[in-house]
Amino acid sequence: MENANTWLITGVSSGFGNEMTRQLLKAGKTVIGTVRSTDKVAELIERYPDTFDCVILDVTDVAAVHSVVNAAFDRHGVIDVVVSNAGYGLFGAAEELSDADIDKIIATDLTGSIQVIRTALPHLRAQGRGRIIQVSSYGGQVAFAANSLYHACKFGIEGFCESVAQEVAKFGIGVTIVEPGGARTEFRYGSAHVADLMPEYDHVHGFLNMLDPSKGLAAGDPAKMAARMIESVDTEPAPLRQVYGSQALRDTIARLEERVADYRTQTELAASTDIPEGE
Repeated sequence: MENANTWLITGVSSGFGNEMTRQLLKAGKTVIGTVRSTDKVAELIERYPDTFDCVILDVTDVAAVHSVVNAAFDRHGVIDVVVSNAGYGLFGAAEELSDADIDKIIATDLTGSIQVIRTALPHLRAQGRGRIIQVSSYGGQVAFAANSLYHACKFGIEGFCESVAQEVAKFGIGVTIVEPGGARTEFRYGSAHVADLMPEYDHVHGFLNMLDPSKGLAAGDPAKMAARMIESVDTEPAPLRQVYGSQALRDTIARLEERVADYRTQTELAASTDIPEGE
């Protein structure tokens, strides 16, 4: 998409959102970036007073999402790219999670993303163009033990975005779901939430090693991943999915091939539930 000069990005205080914001501002673009606190972006606010529009937003507050997104379009007129990025990881077996754990991650990673996109759609439709980038994970295609609610959110937002992409293509709006693998961001080494663990589930607590930097760092480079996200808007038509990370792509392909192979064994089972033609 030519001349993608104004970007709205949720969750820019750390991780991919912060890296994208830095790269875009350095390139002379305008970024409306949402944060829950300005502490981690004070330096950007000072350095880019004319092009960094920093806004306080907790995406779990639906009314605030509507207000902030609508106001951003009112202030800037045209927003070329909306990046739904805000989110965090939740680790623990299903039985280990509290009701509050479940409600919070769904409100953040699933409902929050849905509401950001829904609120932006009428504005993008009126413009007759625009891009939506949803930051998902290869965990939106591949599920691992002790990550059930995170996967529920990512599988859910991917289904939402795949449907929305079909609804809005005629309006000149493209939708891209990005599926990063493990990266050296605060998502893994700072913001991830771990449930109250139970000894009965010690067999699925291997993720604790993944969250410990002393046990080895993830292979993904956040700066390179952010750059690929930014570059994705130049591809026409919009790519529906992009996977970042060699291991993530290998695991995704393997899991999809397993799934297809299993479905292919069910031909007779599926047909056995049909009403015969003509009856």
